[in-house]
Amino acid sequence: MEYNFHLPVLCQKTIELLDIHSDAICIDMTLGRGGHSSKILEKIPNGFLYACDKDLQAIEYSQNYLSKIASNFKLYHLPFSKMISQLKEEGIKGADVILFDIGVSSPQFDDPSRGFSYRYDAKLDMRMNLEQQLTARDVVNNYSEEQLRHIIAYYGEDPFAGKIAHQIVLERTKKPIETTFELVDIIKKSLPSFVLIKKGHPAKQTFQAIRYEVNSEKQELEEGLKKAVEFLNLGGRCGIITFNSLEDKIVKDLFKSYTSYPSINRNLPPLLNQEKLKYALVNRKPIVASQEELKQNPRSEPAKLRLIERIGE
Repeated sequence: MEYNFHLPVLCQKTIELLDIHSDAICIDMTLGRGGHSSKILEKIPNGFLYACDKDLQAIEYSQNYLSKIASNFKLYHLPFSKMISQLKEEGIKGADVILFDIGVSSPQFDDPSRGFSYRYDAKLDMRMNLEQQLTARDVVNNYSEEQLRHIIAYYGEDPFAGKIAHQIVLERTKKPIETTFELVDIIKKSLPSFVLIKKGHPAKQTFQAIRYEVNSEKQELEEGLKKAVEFLNLGGRCGIITFNSLEDKIVKDLFKSYTSYPSINRNLPPLLNQEKLKYALVNRKPIVASQEELKQNPRSEPAKLRLIERIGE
């Protein structure tokens, strides 16, 4: 069975705010099944689209899908942290539009064999790039209790990280933890009853944390976004859609560093004679899904869109 349906989040608003011209050079850093890329491609008959993804299945599907729309695109099987370096090697000097849609795509979540979801019983995997070696099973069975506590607390923002990590280590002494449901049961054993009856799945934060570790998502985001912002042409815009508070804080802080002057004391004005800022925020508050979109696609609920524009050389 193929799992290729993906409804791109905040698509209409994203395309509108990216201000895409017909001859724009565009980069989609998170190709997926081509949802956003297809809309970009429709707007650039005289431009060009470069797009990348860690997931070879996504590349193969989107190559066929986008070819039905136009031919002015090129796809790369790369993590987005490597994309700008690759384009520079090919002589590309800058981009007018860069888009990130962070996280796991619907086809990855909905395919039980990929091991991303706590809703299906499957082998622990969670690799976006199936060619890499490290899997969720490796993390769960081989990381120390302190390492597990740290990633669950930091990447998953779970206040019960210590208890979950301890229970994982305890259970794996009996036998290796092999499947998603085994891990879900261990997480549930670690949590108090008042947490288990709350809205939302009790394993969500731990699964997110392990997925982040397996795919180096925080490091990817920090490195890839910085390179992308600095690759923008004058007047170019970079938009990024995030799905949790950790991602949004990274983006917000990075954008702030490019669009405001540092101050030695928060109560004092910025220093005089500083260089003119090269970037400006397109939106000060993040764009979120409308009620209409939430009805059509509940997965859009946590999505936040932020954009930055290059205003100076």
